[in-house]
Order: sequence, then structure tokens, then C-alpha cells
Amino acid sequence: MNVLGIETSCDECSAAIVRDGREILSNVIATQIELHKPYQGVVPELASRLHTEWIAQVVDASIRQAGLEKKDIDAVAVTSRPGLLGSLLVGVNFAKAFAIALSIPFVGIDHIRAHLYASQIENPLEYPYLGILVSGGHTVICKVEDYDKIDVLGTTIDDAIGEAFDKVAKFYDLGFPGGVAIDKLSQSGDASAFLFPGPMLDRTEHPYDMSYSGLKTAVINQREKFKNGDKEDTPENIAASFQRQAVGILMKRVKLALKDTGLKRIAAGGGVAANSFLRSELKDLEKGGYIVSFPSLKLCTDNGAMVAGLGYRYLLDGYFDDESLSASARVSAFKSF
Repeated sequence: MNVLGIETSCDECSAAIVRDGREILSNVIATQIELHKPYQGVVPELASRLHTEWIAQVVDASIRQAGLEKKDIDAVAVTSRPGLLGSLLVGVNFAKAFAIALSIPFVGIDHIRAHLYASQIENPLEYPYLGILVSGGHTVICKVEDYDKIDVLGTTIDDAIGEAFDKVAKFYDLGFPGGVAIDKLSQSGDASAFLFPGPMLDRTEHPYDMSYSGLKTAVINQREKFKNGDKEDTPENIAASFQRQAVGILMKRVKLALKDTGLKRIAAGGGVAANSFLRSELKDLEKGGYIVSFPSLKLCTDNGAMVAGLGYRYLLDGYFDDESLSASARVSAFKSF
């Protein structure tokens, strides 16, 4: 089955063709980064307008790169939630029109579930496993029992980890996207130059929850307070010290969740899963006998391949949508389809 996957939830306009859920025939990603860079963040109105201008070309390119024609597409999967509403609507409406014109089925896909599924396309793990979604909009630790059976163990109670990266980078003018800039600067920085604090959360009821607003505030507004002796106050040291603590907050909860659940397999997804320090920290878990799986860097960012891959599983089980499918900016409950 050749599934066309369409992703327009934020600022990446992507379309991909995945055959039988595993073979990626194409994965075209048209990024808007340079156009949003002057604003140091994604402008929703600009994003949706660019999706409208680009979507047809991106889909055509994905079909062409796959060496197929439109008649060879068997179904369409499209991100329908959550995300920027205007951007989502562009993808959903295009997907519906495309599928109806060809008389093929289509299915709406949850963006969070797609990121959690991304590593299963390239490096499949046996269920169940511990899933970690880390991005600019979400930070989730969950038990993944099947492609559509997810039990959330912990989330951020305020800022997402990627949002904290972006806001720190914006304040210090480190570059855009913030996560990429901080990762690069950190490699030549001293992570012990600043001893930034972690959150003090109630560990009894929600032991796996995280918080990043306090860390963000400390880095932006109280930097001098946490300076470690006479170590240099440089952008590289700020970036490295912040990154160490941001990843440390996550890893502390991940290790606790692994211990409490007894799970031995772990998979990470989302834009922050491309962070080199996080990847190295997760890989270190293999020394303790854990199996760790990541998507390739191209599947960490928003992309159509993860949407098509997950869509295939739904379609295979007989799930599909009708013309009433619409977009939703909100996160839906993690429950069966």
C-alpha cells in the first residue's frame, strides 16, 4: 500500500510516500525557517499562507521523487491535530480534496502519536516500550503498548523543553532555531560554568512530570546568581550549562519511569530528539541493558513520512475518515482511535 503522508501542523510543509508502512519512497520537507528567522519564532499567519502556496508543489514533488503517478497512491494520511489551526487546515483540506478526487481513503493523524511512531519506521521496537516525545510544543513520557495504545506517565506542567530552548536562544540572540543553535554552541562550552536549578515538584502524585519555566527564568533573569566561581560568562557556557540542566530534568524522570515500569525498551521522537547531548544521554542507558531507538535526524523534525507510516497502521486496521474530518489545534486525549 502506497500512503501519501501530509504534514502542515506548524512551519514545515511536508509530503511523503511510504510503502507498506516501512519503505520511505520519498520525504519532501519544505522548511520555512529562513522566512520566520527575522521574527525569532514562527508567525502563525505567515506559516499558513506559505503552506497554501507550497502544498501542491510539495505533494507533486513527493510523488515524482517516489517514481510514481497519482494513480499509484492508495490512501492519504494527514496531520489533523494538534498544531497551528490555520496551518493544519491547509493540509487537511488538501488531503481530503486529493483523496476524494482519486476515490481513495484518507485518515487524520495525531501529530504527537506520529512523532512517537517515527522510530518504528526505521528501527522498530517490540511493544511495549517507554516513549519520549520532546519538541517545541510538547514534552511527554509515556508507556507505548501499541501504535494506538498510549498511557501518559508524565508531561511538562508549563513550558515544553523545546520552547525553553527557543526562548533562551531568543533572549541571548544565539540563533534560530534555538535548539539547533544551543546544541552547536554547547559543544565548545563548559556545562559547569553555571549551576542552574531544576524544578522542585511534588513527587508523590505526579513523579514523572516536568517543569521548564523555572529553569528558563533562571537562565534569562538570574544568570549571575548561578555563576560557578570565576568561570567565563560566554554564550557557549550559557548554552552548555542550560542544555545540561534541561536534558537532566528529562533524564531524571526517564530513568525513574524505566525503573518503576520495568520496561527495557525506549524510543524518542520530536525535534529535540535530534539534540546531540540528549541522544548521548539516552544511548548511555544501553550500558544498563536497555534498548534505545531514535528516528534519523530527518524524521525528528516535522515530516510526512511519520504521518504516512502511522496512517498505514490505521488504514490496515480499517480506520479511515470521511468528509467531516476537520483540524483541531488542541491535544486530544490519549485513548484508542
